[in-house]
Amino acid sequence: MQAPLPDNETDRLAALYALDILDSAPEQDFDDIVALASSVCGTPMSLVTLVDTDRLWFKARVGTDLAEIPREMSFCAHAILARDLLVVPDATKDARFADNPSVDMDGGIRFYAGAPLITTDGYALGTLCVIDNIPRTLDVEQQQALRALARQVTSQIELRRHAIALANTTARLQELERHKDDLAGLLGGELRAPLRLISAYLDKLGSTGFHDAEMAELVGRATAGHIRGFLDLLQHLTSMAEAGYGSESLHMRQIDLTRITQRAVESVRPIAATKQIWILNQAGGPALPIIADPVRLEQVLTHLLFAAVKYTPSGGRVRVGTEIESGPTVRLDDMDMPDGIRPDLFPHLYYGTIANPSEIPGPDRGLAVAKKILDAHHATVALSDRPGDGTSLHVVFPFAQSTPADLIADLAAA
Repeated sequence: MQAPLPDNETDRLAALYALDILDSAPEQDFDDIVALASSVCGTPMSLVTLVDTDRLWFKARVGTDLAEIPREMSFCAHAILARDLLVVPDATKDARFADNPSVDMDGGIRFYAGAPLITTDGYALGTLCVIDNIPRTLDVEQQQALRALARQVTSQIELRRHAIALANTTARLQELERHKDDLAGLLGGELRAPLRLISAYLDKLGSTGFHDAEMAELVGRATAGHIRGFLDLLQHLTSMAEAGYGSESLHMRQIDLTRITQRAVESVRPIAATKQIWILNQAGGPALPIIADPVRLEQVLTHLLFAAVKYTPSGGRVRVGTEIESGPTVRLDDMDMPDGIRPDLFPHLYYGTIANPSEIPGPDRGLAVAKKILDAHHATVALSDRPGDGTSLHVVFPFAQSTPADLIADLAAA
């Protein structure tokens, strides 16, 4: 049975195309997620799928060599119609899939579970799914982990696109500064005299209604002689307006760093549980106000925690806390294990967030993207690694500056 189109199909496709991820090159971060999903759920196949107009394209895959399939054959086209996990224990007994060519064959699909990839704007791009050729089910822990891994996929897709948009915004702001300098040169130099002459003529014409032919001739000559300068002036004004426009910038407001960190911990905890990794959450205590984009910052913190879980051996320990150092701080400690085994997090964090990632080949593009978002928040990243203590990452944010409204509220509460 072919799945019906979502009610918001046009907008959904627009959101998918805006992310510019279809037909992109393979990336280790997404490959790691499908490998982990397959391991957690005990299935031979796992996919990151994106549902296009007439096809299902695989951003990452394990257990198949296919890169895409027709949309009408896909289970994922059904999965994106729901807001939660779609589980099909036995496809041969499900009316939606029993006649599917990939089911109606020897060794065909029998089990499917897909968690939709839902953007922050609410659009289902595709799924993170696991597939088996024997009927089966998932326990509660596996279902929670699959949902959490799907959120990781969506966050990484959005963070990559947002980092590109931030770079474009930075370039436009630099262009804006250049145009401001050029504009100052025009107005302070060759155009000042003709502009003053035009202003005097128009002022006299407006106040007396008298047309001064001699002055009009001077205005005409000045205008003709500086037409290139006037055109440059208009071009600079237009460019300045365009350079300052755009929706890609961070949506900054005052938030509580402690609460955002707690949310990130709970988002990753189901994934950690499948590897028997203990997350000690010390992100409690008083609120730590900072100025940040709550959506992007939560995605970044979640990604850093996911990296810690991904690169920590089973049975490891990760400690997360918030405190005041030189500013409001998130501290992430990937602790050494009692038997002396050390986590593998340090080189990934170092080359992804400290060193220049463009100079170091490796699988840490997601960490490099996270660093770009932290840079846009004016956060400082410090990293240490000590035998016996493990890897420690400190992300320090500037103190939030109180607004007049905040001061009035504080006075009222006093």
